[in-house]
Amino acid sequence: MQAQQPLPVLYSFRRCPYAMRARLALRAAGQVCELREVVLRNKPDALLHASPKGTVPVLVLPDGPVLAESLDIMLWALRLHDPDRWLAAEAGGLAAQLALILATEQGFKPQLDRYKYPNRFGLDTGLLARKAGADWLQDLERCLQANAYLFGSRPALADWAIAPFVRQYAHTDQDWFHDQAWPGLKRWLGAFEQSRLFAACMEKYPAWTPGDAPLRFGLAAD
Repeated sequence: MQAQQPLPVLYSFRRCPYAMRARLALRAAGQVCELREVVLRNKPDALLHASPKGTVPVLVLPDGPVLAESLDIMLWALRLHDPDRWLAAEAGGLAAQLALILATEQGFKPQLDRYKYPNRFGLDTGLLARKAGADWLQDLERCLQANAYLFGSRPALADWAIAPFVRQYAHTDQDWFHDQAWPGLKRWLGAFEQSRLFAACMEKYPAWTPGDAPLRFGLAAD
């Protein structure tokens, strides 16, 4: 009888937007892995051994390599299997998608952090950061008034990679976000939050401890 091949091991934290987008891509690609849910205030030694910086997500491949960046995990999974053609957007190539993702991480994400966690940055309020984030989102709104998604009429890599951060921004003050004149952005975010893929990736799991039975994750959503 042939021995079962070991699975990649994914260290994740349910609410982290970086871990969220990694789970989305793994599931969209149908890439099964062993999920280890992490409590960030009590990081397991196995995570720190795999990636000393101690952030999630981290994907440990069976043959030894460790992927410690969420976008690298997304690309690894989708290059193995991309049934919904996330890497091949309708309008714009992969380079354009990656450029928008990088710009979001460098331009929008720092403002999101200051808006959501002002005390961490020595700020009394996150309102200036909220305004800066809103200016960034206005560019997305213009794009989403012309198209259903960022690169055409169907979701692609950039949509799934950016939406978790916009969701976090929207949930920081939902009443304020609801009052903004962003019909395209709200429709796009609503489609993301109501998708079967998002629901499948947001199931709750207990924190992993050494010796737990492996928890399989990553079969494609129906």
